[in-house]
Amino acid sequence: MMNNLPTHIAIAPDGNRRWAEQHGLPKLKGHQAGAATMHSIIDRLIDYEIKYVTLWGFSADNWKRSVDEISDLFHVVADWIEKDAPWLNSRDVRLRHIGRMEKLPRFLRLALNQAVGLTRDNSGMTLSLALNYGGRAEIVEAVRRLIDNGTPSERVDENLLSRYLYTGGMPDIDLVIRTANELRLSNFMMWQIAYSEFYFTPTLWPDFDTKELEKALEVYGQRQRRFGGN
Repeated sequence: MMNNLPTHIAIAPDGNRRWAEQHGLPKLKGHQAGAATMHSIIDRLIDYEIKYVTLWGFSADNWKRSVDEISDLFHVVADWIEKDAPWLNSRDVRLRHIGRMEKLPRFLRLALNQAVGLTRDNSGMTLSLALNYGGRAEIVEAVRRLIDNGTPSERVDENLLSRYLYTGGMPDIDLVIRTANELRLSNFMMWQIAYSEFYFTPTLWPDFDTKELEKALEVYGQRQRRFGGN
């Protein structure tokens, strides 16, 4: 067992489309391969007893993609949720959705709600699936809720605002893993990554196996986190 494991890991699984192109396959096959990778990675993270994992499934900016690809991606996500929800439940994982639910298609909302309900009482890993999520929008929504609740300005501090985010009650992210040689934050978890460690890899997400995961965890274990101190 590794030492110094993160409590909260966020994953931006890039590269499904490039993987499909490299293999002469349609984009749909790349997303399906990415879903299979997600299962194996979550399985290993459960074994490592990682308490919180946040997965970026669909950015609020991804609506710029073609209608057909968006539809295919949503169906892949819904299929993954429906297939893996009983397994997640058996592994004591609680599934959550973060992001704006209302714009998602009905079949995906139904799959999410059923899986969230099924796993609601589990106390092992908390697995947050970010769909139609944007980091800046999350902060704006939190501020709006504070205002709507009539919170006096002098009461607003970082701890209070954190409780109004989608991730309220969860610790900040310790490690961000981003694949496919993407070296940006792309509006992902802007508040929660203030002191995160980052692990970037050129490996495309469908090729990101458990050995690649262990590399990321080993690198994290070697980092010295100072949080602004010496």
